[in-house]
Amino acid sequence: MRFFLNTAFSPHMEFSITTLALLVLTPLLVWRIYSRIKKQMQRQRSIGSRHYTGVLVFGAMILVPLTQLFDTPYNLAALLVGAGGGIGYAVWGLKLTRFEETPQGYFFTPPARLGLVMSMILVARLLYIGIEVYANQGKGIPTQQLTDSPLTMLCVGITAGYFGYYSAALLRWRRRARKAIDQV
Repeated sequence: MRFFLNTAFSPHMEFSITTLALLVLTPLLVWRIYSRIKKQMQRQRSIGSRHYTGVLVFGAMILVPLTQLFDTPYNLAALLVGAGGGIGYAVWGLKLTRFEETPQGYFFTPPARLGLVMSMILVARLLYIGIEVYANQGKGIPTQQLTDSPLTMLCVGITAGYFGYYSAALLRWRRRARKAIDQV
């Protein structure tokens, strides 16, 4: 079943049921991702293994594309500028973070809005790429790699730089707090 819309851009633009379902389900998907990330931006226990995982995963998000970008200087620059911007935002975010050392353990409360923005930048870009791939299905247009777009590399750099540096800073905080306890 196909629907036709009369628009200024295309007099007979076709929408299949699949396309309509995608248009309806995309906002639902964004809302679910947003609400899940929002739950992670509340007070939480500091667990060292999670912070190590964050450093490794987000570090890899920068290092893996970096190895492929030496022949495309704009994309390389976008990744590095994004990582630098993400680290800058992480420094700011750490100043807004509330750290707690209690008898039950170490806790921290990250700045919710900043963490949500950093996460949703990458989610929005990936959704755009997914919709672009879907729209170009069957048209003979080759699918681009993630590293082919400077904007994508900028988004990856911002997100990975922010969460990677933030995770490393949480590890440093835990070490300092543990040293202070051991010296007492």
